[in-house]
Amino acid sequence: MRHIPNIISGIRLLMVGVFIYFYANERYAACLVVYLLAFLSDLVDGYLARRNNWISNVGKVLDPLADKAMLITAVVSFYLNGWLPLWMLILIVGKEAIMVIGGLFLYTKEVVVYADWVGKFAAGFFTASVVTAILRHFPEFEKIGSLYLILFGISIVLAFVALFHYAKRQVFALREKSKAS
Repeated sequence: MRHIPNIISGIRLLMVGVFIYFYANERYAACLVVYLLAFLSDLVDGYLARRNNWISNVGKVLDPLADKAMLITAVVSFYLNGWLPLWMLILIVGKEAIMVIGGLFLYTKEVVVYADWVGKFAAGFFTASVVTAILRHFPEFEKIGSLYLILFGISIVLAFVALFHYAKRQVFALREKSKAS
């Protein structure tokens, strides 16, 4: 039972390929469903892991990896289709790369970065941005226009706020760990 969150995260990672397939075939309704299911499964696996104390080292790596893979897949797809400008893609992928490299470095120092409300808020805005970008391609939602770009802009700002927040918090954690040694 304790592996259920990791299994959910693994399935979410596989959903990246499903998203790519549907996006490449312009099946945007299916893309929307896959992205929303991935977001909801992230909430579920995190809840189960915390509630039941099923937190594992594998989950600490697999969960954020699945999240980042899905977001990067969506924004690269959007860029390749002309939906997203290059500068936004660079900022999003660059920030995610910094988080991965920083997380791996801290992991080697036996410091685990836990998500908190700042990061979750930024992730929620990214989800809203992706959903809005897809929705605008349905006739019922054409009036959305460039709103998704504004949401992506806000998401990027929030993501960098979260990055600096985590960096500051982890620097203090490393200092405390080195003092204890």
